[in-house]
Amino acid sequence: MTSLPQLLAALEPLEDGWRGAIPETWLQGRTAYGGLSTALALHAAKQVEPDLPPLRSAQVSFIGPLAGTVMLRAYTLRRGRNAAFVQADVESEAGLGLRAVFVFMRDQASAIDHAVVRAPDFPKPDSGDPIYSGKSRAGMPGFLANFEFVDRREPADGGAEWLRWCHLKERDGLDPEVELAVMADCLPPAALKLMRDFVPLSSMTWLLNVLGPVPANEEGWWLLRAQTDYARAGSSSQEMNIWSADGTPVAQQMQSVAIFG
Repeated sequence: MTSLPQLLAALEPLEDGWRGAIPETWLQGRTAYGGLSTALALHAAKQVEPDLPPLRSAQVSFIGPLAGTVMLRAYTLRRGRNAAFVQADVESEAGLGLRAVFVFMRDQASAIDHAVVRAPDFPKPDSGDPIYSGKSRAGMPGFLANFEFVDRREPADGGAEWLRWCHLKERDGLDPEVELAVMADCLPPAALKLMRDFVPLSSMTWLLNVLGPVPANEEGWWLLRAQTDYARAGSSSQEMNIWSADGTPVAQQMQSVAIFG
């Protein structure tokens, strides 16, 4: 199995970008896992501008399938005194598969200090918790074998929510922001909780807002939450949150998900 650090190290620099390959162990159906393709795009974006400020936001569109050989291209849209906007595209033989705009911005002096994003009462994993990965569950997408998970509860009201601790197995040497990108999308769409029978789903767009600097996370466990209050006519809008192992809020997100059935 090829790890994310190995994928990044194997990228071939070209005159106008980079060439890489997405192995089957990172696929989700016929396309790459969205967190991986976004992590590749972010890695490319961070090579374009020297001394970028911290990542603040990512606006991602999943346009088409990505598999096999891919091309990464990144461009600076604008860089000002405090912020930089960098676009990154990931293409395969099928054409453009992903387009992302990353916003990097340094801290600003402000009279406002307001943060009420609290972690759920869902203690981090310990030695007594059953840890599973995609390898241990038949029928799961191949990319899940790169992660470990701990579940402890279902929503009290039976609603459409996932709450899960997640860990990337091979993470040595990863840029913390790239690690966040590959982690942030590894929950199933929350609309799955509403289904009696499985039908295909696909993320269409993804907005990720980083809450302050990405915290150091030596243990590598992240608490992820996804919840939808709307799923109708083949479309679902879901909200997502991430906390580090010590309860620090890391990111807030929204996704538009297509439901094919």
